[in-house]
Amino acid sequence: MGAIKLKNIRTYSYHGCLLEEGKIGSDYTVDLEVKTDLRKSSISDSLEDTVDYVLLNKIVMQEMAIRSKLLEHVAHRIITRIFKEIPAVSRIILAVSKINPPIEGDVEAVTIEMEEYRN
Repeated sequence: MGAIKLKNIRTYSYHGCLLEEGKIGSDYTVDLEVKTDLRKSSISDSLEDTVDYVLLNKIVMQEMAIRSKLLEHVAHRIITRIFKEIPAVSRIILAVSKINPPIEGDVEAVTIEMEEYRN
C-alpha cells in the first residue's frame, strides 16, 4: 500500500451560502491524499501501473469550478468522482479550505475534512 498526496491545490471558486459569494468568489485550497497499491509501479516505472496525479488534480479543479453552497457538497463530489474514475484508489482523505471566509473576526481559513473508503 502507499499514498499519493496533492498538497495546497489553489483555486478561485464561487462556493457559499451567501448570494455575494456566488458573484465575487473566493480563494480556496484543497489537500488530497489517496491510498493505493504502489508496489507494481515502483517496479515497472510505468504510469499505467499507478494513480495519475494529473488526473486527480483535473478532477479537483473541475469539481471546484461547479458552485456549491457547502464545502461538504463539493468535497463529496470530488470523492465520488475519484472512486468512480480510478478503481485503484481504496481510500481518500480530502480537505477543502475557504481562505478569508466572510465571517465575524479575523479567520485565516475554514476547512472541512472528509475521509472515505471504497465500498
